[in-house]
Amino acid sequence: MISLKKLLENKEEAANAAQAAENPAARHTEPEDARHAVAASPVLPVALEAYRSALEEFGNSSLDACPALGDALRKELQRIEERLTPEAGLEEISGAEKSVSQQLRSWGKRTARHYRDKASEIKDLLLVLTRATESVGDRDQRCAQQMNDVTERLRKVADLDDISEIRLAIESSAAELKTSIERMTSEGKAAIAQLRAEVSNYQAKLEEAESLASSDSLTGLRNRLYFESQLDKRMDTMLPFCIAIVDVNGFKQVNDVHGHLVGDELLKQFSAELKSACRSTDLIGRWGGDEFIILLDSALADAEAQIERLRKQVMKNYTVAGRSGSLTLPITASIGLAERSSREPLKDLIERADAAMYAEKARRKSAADTSKR
Repeated sequence: MISLKKLLENKEEAANAAQAAENPAARHTEPEDARHAVAASPVLPVALEAYRSALEEFGNSSLDACPALGDALRKELQRIEERLTPEAGLEEISGAEKSVSQQLRSWGKRTARHYRDKASEIKDLLLVLTRATESVGDRDQRCAQQMNDVTERLRKVADLDDISEIRLAIESSAAELKTSIERMTSEGKAAIAQLRAEVSNYQAKLEEAESLASSDSLTGLRNRLYFESQLDKRMDTMLPFCIAIVDVNGFKQVNDVHGHLVGDELLKQFSAELKSACRSTDLIGRWGGDEFIILLDSALADAEAQIERLRKQVMKNYTVAGRSGSLTLPITASIGLAERSSREPLKDLIERADAAMYAEKARRKSAADTSKR
């Protein structure tokens, strides 16, 4: 990644050198003048925008890498990104770069620790299973020895001549055999109950981990990795389905004007409305940023009718908490729909839906420009 601090330093040196060449007296101008000269450069805004975009992508990628911890890093990078304005000077940019490095290092350590802990939990589960197996083996060995002892005693009964002694020996052996079987049954039930409890506990943990790994931490919808895996499975069938890509119009402006916290709250509310508008048979996911994706379990005609119903529900005014109080934001979305064709690669299907979405976005922009004239 480019170093914005280095860029500013180089531009400042270049500006000072240029001033000194044109006017020797400029060598003694205040550093603030050089700073203004650097800020006026057309390169800095472009570099700042690229750097901010990179920070946003870092944050989004961290969600895929570690859903449990990625959201915290994404929010920290958003805070840093908001400070990187075109008016930022060398000190602010230098501080931002240091903050980014610290956040990435800290997140890397926490992520490594998180996955070590998960590996440790799996190891503990394997140890539980091993101990349970050993316990059952020890119990069976003890019971087998007791059975052998009883069998041996019964064999010796055949050598007895006194009927009363034979009866006593049989009764005693039968009692021991009954006790041994009862103990084996009781120990077996206890071992099974303990094993069930521990396996149930670890199953709940694994299900929670699986849910976290397949969900978007901000909206609660399915994340891109999970959605892609489901699409791959669906492509293997011959059943008809459609893909819709939903893009929130003007979302970048919401972030720039009102901040990322307002943008996050807006995405939460929008995704909740999106989920409510869809059918139980449809699969909804966050594709990335302000884009969502829907797998509609139907042919094109039915999917088009569903999308029209969806438009009416999600395109409306949303009320969110802003820096200075409650905000009401009118939100629209551009939606591209594509039906799966036979033997069509998944990549082509998504590209068609994406192209349809951008075509609708262009029509909306053209209509808005026409109405302003």
